[in-house]
Amino acid sequence: MNRKNLTVILLMSIFLTGQAFCQDNKKDVELIKKTILNAYQDGLQNEGDLKKIDEGFHPVFRMIAVNKEGEIWEYPISEWKKATELKVQEGKLPKPENSRVNIKIPMVDVTGIAAVAKLEFYVGEKLTFIDYMSLYKLDGKWKIVAKIYNAM
Repeated sequence: MNRKNLTVILLMSIFLTGQAFCQDNKKDVELIKKTILNAYQDGLQNEGDLKKIDEGFHPVFRMIAVNKEGEIWEYPISEWKKATELKVQEGKLPKPENSRVNIKIPMVDVTGIAAVAKLEFYVGEKLTFIDYMSLYKLDGKWKIVAKIYNAM
C-alpha cells in the first residue's frame, strides 16, 4: 500500500470515529435533557411524582446553596422528596397549569460518563433561577447527582 492510500485510510478512520463520537454525544445530550425534564421539572417541581424523581436523581444527590449570610448549606434528595410528599398531601402538587415550572436547557456538556447542564428555571414567564446540574451515566442511565443555583 502506498503512502497516499495509507493517508486516505487514516483520515477516513479519524473522520468516521469523530462522526460516531458526535452521534453518541448528541444522543447523550438528548437523554440528559429528557432526564432533567422528567425528574426535575415534571417529577419534582410540577407533579410530585416520586417514581419520576427516583428515575432521574441518584440517592446521593445534593443541592448545594449559599444563604444570605454567605454560608453554604446542602439539601439531600431524601429531604426534598419528603417535602414533595407533604406538598402532594396538602394538595399543593400537582401544580395548576398557570403556575407550572418550565425549564429551558441552553447548555449541556458531556465528557464520557460525566456531564453538566445549565438550566433556566421559569415560573410562568418569569426567570427565577439559573441552575447548574451535574450528572453521571451509571449502568447506561443518566442520574442527577448535584445542583447549584443562582436566584434571579
